[in-house]
Amino acid sequence: QAQLVESGRGLVQPGGSLRLSCVASGFTLDWYAIGWFRQAPGKEREEISCISNRDNSTFYADSVKGRVTISSDNAKTTVYLQMNSLKPEDTAVYYCAAAPYFCSAYARFEYWGQGTLVTVSE
Repeated sequence: QAQLVESGRGLVQPGGSLRLSCVASGFTLDWYAIGWFRQAPGKEREEISCISNRDNSTFYADSVKGRVTISSDNAKTTVYLQMNSLKPEDTAVYYCAAAPYFCSAYARFEYWGQGTLVTVSE
């Protein structure tokens, strides 16, 4: 069964850092773009970053640009989201998802993880 599993949930103080991981099982990520999304309470889901394992292109939303780095391991089995200078407004459930080939506004994310909670607070 193909699935994605996120890890790295936690409570972080403002200004701190956290790395989230997204691991695929039942399929490989070679032909996929992996997006990271987040949804805060009462807000719509937001795509914050994406990486294509086809051409290594990346995308960052303005809300996280300069504070977040997305990367993929050499085996193309895990995608990481390194988050620095975290703010309370980064508090949300973070999800990873896989779409064929490339990151774009039209990417069709077929597989989703269950989500992992990140809380930024004193």
